Amino acid sequence: MIELIDLKKSFDDKWVHKGISLVIPKGQMTVIIGRSGQGKSVLLKEIIGLIKPSSGKVLVDNVDITKLTGRALQNMFKKFGYVFQFAALLDSLTILENIAITLLENRKSLKEAEPIVKEKLALVDLPTNITNKYPSELSGGMRKRVGLARTLITNPEIILYDEPTTGLDPITSRIIHELMFNMQQKLNITSVVVSHDVEIFNYADNVALLDDGKIRYYGQAKEVWQSNNPYIYQFVRGLPEGPIKTEVKS
Repeated sequence: MIELIDLKKSFDDKWVHKGISLVIPKGQMTVIIGRSGQGKSVLLKEIIGLIKPSSGKVLVDNVDITKLTGRALQNMFKKFGYVFQFAALLDSLTILENIAITLLENRKSLKEAEPIVKEKLALVDLPTNITNKYPSELSGGMRKRVGLARTLITNPEIILYDEPTTGLDPITSRIIHELMFNMQQKLNITSVVVSHDVEIFNYADNVALLDDGKIRYYGQAKEVWQSNNPYIYQFVRGLPEGPIKTEVKS
């Protein structure tokens, strides 16, 4: 589904990516982990085509999206859904309007959009009677689900998640992970998740660790805790000493 080939990206004189190569299998959940500031969210935006890499290729269904512009890139966007870190709901709009915003932009009326919105709310285990509420009236976990429902409204083939459980308690985080897993299984969606939460290994198929601009580890999620790779060993155990540079001093 997605292949990154020698991807490099710099901002001014700072190289964020120094040659990333990674295959993201179709219909599976791949998690990208790494310390803060390593360019994980930038990588998501390169995958979807919102940011152009300095060099390298991003192949989606064997099409290099780094070469696309205009309508061709817009058509590629239709394959993707993007779940933002804090859901990015618009406070001035109702839940119905937030979820239906793409449909409204495509000239559907709210009346036409409402049954589709309720269908997506049911998919993310939310009651359909919340459509007239506003984001401020919902809990953090419910807002995350609304953000996912909005992403599902266009029936994407690929969903990109940027820190989906940031700011949530452990119980709600597990509920969100289970929901993501169920969506991926039920709809055969390809999921790419940026996360610091190691609990997601219980739901993912693959794990990639990004450090200092390169993929330092890639493997099956079920094998992470047994791996002797020094990068993943240090990261998942939170050790200050190892190949990953930290500011912690003993």
